[in-house]
Amino acid sequence: MLRIVLAGAELDGFAIDAPASSVRMLIPPVGADEIVMPEWTGNQFELPNGDRAPIRTFTPRYFDEQRLELTLDIVLHDHGAASDWARNAEVHDEVAISGPGRSETLDPEATSHLLAGDESAIPAIGQLLEAIPTDHTMEVHVEISGPDARIELPEHGGADVNWLVADPDSSPGDAMVAAVVALDDLPDAVWVAGEAAAVQRLRKHLFDERGRSRSSVTARGYWKHGRSAT
Repeated sequence: MLRIVLAGAELDGFAIDAPASSVRMLIPPVGADEIVMPEWTGNQFELPNGDRAPIRTFTPRYFDEQRLELTLDIVLHDHGAASDWARNAEVHDEVAISGPGRSETLDPEATSHLLAGDESAIPAIGQLLEAIPTDHTMEVHVEISGPDARIELPEHGGADVNWLVADPDSSPGDAMVAAVVALDDLPDAVWVAGEAAAVQRLRKHLFDERGRSRSSVTARGYWKHGRSAT
């Protein structure tokens, strides 16, 4: 994971009002140094040459209103538009940001919480740890690719954080799913996010096998294994 800090007067007025919000980032096309603004075709944002615009969605980690700095934590893959751009980003490189959009509304009646996700969910988990009252209990399971992917999360007096190192021969999300399925009891509120197929497996488990109500579960598919990231 690589931390990128975006800054500029254009961020004046930006605000993160709820945890696990999202922003969309437009990066320069491959081989270009400058942003090319796309047009909405009714189906996708498209560049003038007909290519799909390189837009990616991220959960912002921090926003400093005084310094006008937006911090993003980006999971690096072997190849992909966002990963390739982040590895080579330099000071004064330009991107475009829209948002924030989609955020989580915390159940005011819940006093115990389960958070489960993979590396792509770490920024959102960090925000939720900061937003959930410290007198609530929290069980947190984070699936990571290796021990070196573990990062510092915000302190929370009621949180038990478990880092799950994925088996390289397993499908993405297997460790996260297994940890949730193994729980004898589930907290009042459940939040899960990460690879889409793994999240779908957890939806099925929570709704069909555990009988949880839809209102007590938030499940977000952040990415799809095998889908091209170009």
